[in-house]
Amino acid sequence: MRTLAKFICRSLCILPRHFQSTPPFPHPIFHPRIPFFLRFYSAEVQPQLSTELLGIMEQRLSAIEYRSATLNNLLNQPEIPPSEYARANKELRKLSSSLHLINELRAKQKEIDGLKSLVAECSDDKDMLNMATEEMGQAIEEERRLQHLLLKSLLPKDDADERDCILEVRAGTGGEEASLFAMDIFKMYEKYAHKNGWKFVVVDIAQSDFKGYKEASAAIAGDGAFGKLKFESGIHRVQRVPVTEKLGRVHTSAVSVAILPQADEVDVQLKNEDLKIDTYRSGGSGGQHANTTNSAVRITHIPTGITVAIQDERSQHQNKAKALKVLCAKLFEMERVRAHSTRSKLRSEQIGSGDRSERIRTYNFPQGRVTDHRVGITYHSIDDVMQGENLEVFIDALLLQEEMDAIATFSSSQ
Repeated sequence: MRTLAKFICRSLCILPRHFQSTPPFPHPIFHPRIPFFLRFYSAEVQPQLSTELLGIMEQRLSAIEYRSATLNNLLNQPEIPPSEYARANKELRKLSSSLHLINELRAKQKEIDGLKSLVAECSDDKDMLNMATEEMGQAIEEERRLQHLLLKSLLPKDDADERDCILEVRAGTGGEEASLFAMDIFKMYEKYAHKNGWKFVVVDIAQSDFKGYKEASAAIAGDGAFGKLKFESGIHRVQRVPVTEKLGRVHTSAVSVAILPQADEVDVQLKNEDLKIDTYRSGGSGGQHANTTNSAVRITHIPTGITVAIQDERSQHQNKAKALKVLCAKLFEMERVRAHSTRSKLRSEQIGSGDRSERIRTYNFPQGRVTDHRVGITYHSIDDVMQGENLEVFIDALLLQEEMDAIATFSSSQ
């Protein structure tokens, strides 16, 4: 968020050469779709929240305090059944972080009331007045910080954000150039994963004639991997001179990226009768052994028609395990999206829907820029991005947009 905050602040005056936006500046904080009282909301700049939003939040906080008191009274009952005790104790633990912030906020508000009285009483004492006014300003800033933290704690959370994820990259329009760009994008995410200390394990790669990637997949394991990468799903477009182009003309190609949360065994129950498993000889890398045995595996989930094929390993058993892992992730994501759509009737303008037909980003090599079309941010150092550097410029903006959408929903749902 710090990178994004600096980017926003500098955009108000003179931008460094690496950071420029296509005018008018459509950063999510200033985006016309965002209600006015949210347009200056960020992690580091925390102005006064609107009276409307504070009123809604106060109702929620009072409800939490009331529920906490009810649970404490229940837990103090001598004859409470063990199952009821465990349930109440679990619920109280979930409220504990919000309760801690509420207590801090109440104490800070009491301190501000005292400072206001002090300012009114010492109007004739200039030194005391200045000191009290300064302390009150600091206390108000702390109050706003606590209000923002509490607001974030009240927003609905996607449990999948903390999961590991599956990355899938597929070459689209553009022939061999699209395959080469798919390889570049795949390696970009690999470098970004290593930069974040995540584990990046190749699941499967199908190479093209020019050693590009027709399609490739990987398992990424690390703290909040899906939550950070989920908005990378979509169409990534490239504009550059292909290595196969003899006249120096710029071509436009595209690849699709899908980010799927990894599913646990308890999340997806696969029935043997729902699976069609085929084995065949590998047609890709793997050496002579891979090409003379039925090591490749294709699994079809009959109820949904979802098919996963893996041929990366020499062992049929290993390929089957990888295919089942990817299949579970696809089924889990399908159910997660269905449930989310049913709950919230996803607004048409909400970003990061994962729609494969959506062009989300353009990589223009002749101009040395990368533009994210959802938030209108252009970064003028394409080599850095392809090395997995400074992807946070886009990721942080998209996460902030998601947070602001959640706040807007929080406000309108009352």
